Amino acid sequence: MIKCPQLEKEKAMRIRNLLLITLFALLLGACNLPRGNATPTASQSDLVLTAAAATVAAQLTLDAAPGAATDTPVSSNTPTTGPSNTPAATATNTQVPSPCDLAGFVADVTIPDGTQFTPGDTFTKTWRLINNGTCTWTSTYEVVFDSGDSMGGPASQALGSSVVPGGTIDISLNLTAPASSDTYRGNWKLRNDGGTIFALTNNSPFFVEIEVIAPDAPTSTATSVPTVSYNFYNQAATASWIGGGGGGGGTVLTFGGPDTDTDGFAMYKGGQTLEDGSAPTNILETHPKWVDDGVISGEFSAYTVQNGDRFRAEIGFLAPGGSCGAGDVVFQFNYKEGGSLSSLDSWTKSCDGTLTTIDIDLSSLAGKSLNFVFAVLANGPSAQDWAVWVNPRIEQ
Repeated sequence: MIKCPQLEKEKAMRIRNLLLITLFALLLGACNLPRGNATPTASQSDLVLTAAAATVAAQLTLDAAPGAATDTPVSSNTPTTGPSNTPAATATNTQVPSPCDLAGFVADVTIPDGTQFTPGDTFTKTWRLINNGTCTWTSTYEVVFDSGDSMGGPASQALGSSVVPGGTIDISLNLTAPASSDTYRGNWKLRNDGGTIFALTNNSPFFVEIEVIAPDAPTSTATSVPTVSYNFYNQAATASWIGGGGGGGGTVLTFGGPDTDTDGFAMYKGGQTLEDGSAPTNILETHPKWVDDGVISGEFSAYTVQNGDRFRAEIGFLAPGGSCGAGDVVFQFNYKEGGSLSSLDSWTKSCDGTLTTIDIDLSSLAGKSLNFVFAVLANGPSAQDWAVWVNPRIEQ
């Protein structure tokens, strides 16, 4: 048999190509074969992303608004008995804006509730109010009578000065005690420039309340009843008060305290217990500056002394908690004439459970226009020097 070299070569090439094709097919099939029963695993990058997502989800849960309702999964093995008791989401508190015009009561600067007067007595009532609204009270805003007894006061009176929101103002009215014995109350409000009337929270008025006590009727012996011609208690709020001593200069004080002012204070303390156990209505406390040998003084408005005038009062100490402690002071009753200060009398008083009665004849000063001056000096340390003047007045 004769072999052809050319044919043999072509046959070998076909066999090689067939083997290459078969091998390539087997390789492709191997790439697609399953790898036994192994479970696919996440790459390291997939694991990092999964952990980050879980962290964000947890942070969102922590940042959820308090009280927001959340869905609590219920176990399929637990029978459902009724609605869930999960609290409902809490509504967001919305602040109610303050009204334009609103007043707030701060203090009775003069004439505390229950102050006693005789029929026809004149007095000045002063309230301290604060502007709790958002609008400025102009000087033409008015205090207006609302109800009760006006006690001779005006139907309306301009404030006279502006008050910005958050600012305070002292409003004073000149009033007269009614003619009959009774308890009287007058209610007052404010009116803006547009004629709208407003007052305290809930439209409550601010008020003055006094007790009028008529003098006892003359007896068969025709005993005269003293007439009060100058009431230091009622006028204390308009006096000029200064605290000093201890080597320092004097400090002008605002009447009405507070009773924590270390420069000293003058204020009403009606109805509080005194060292003798009594609790009278007309108590004027004058505490000296809180230093050794501290002083407080108050200069009153001018008064023309008449023949037969007498200065009367009781002096002593408050007894908070039933004890007046270590109170020890010198009370002084002075007068100023033409810029010169003179002393009428002085009394050294310590806490001993009694009050000292004062009765001074002023006839030697008749016809003179004088400014009387109260003074209290700490007799050494000022601790517990709760010095008081009880119903100080000039009687005829």
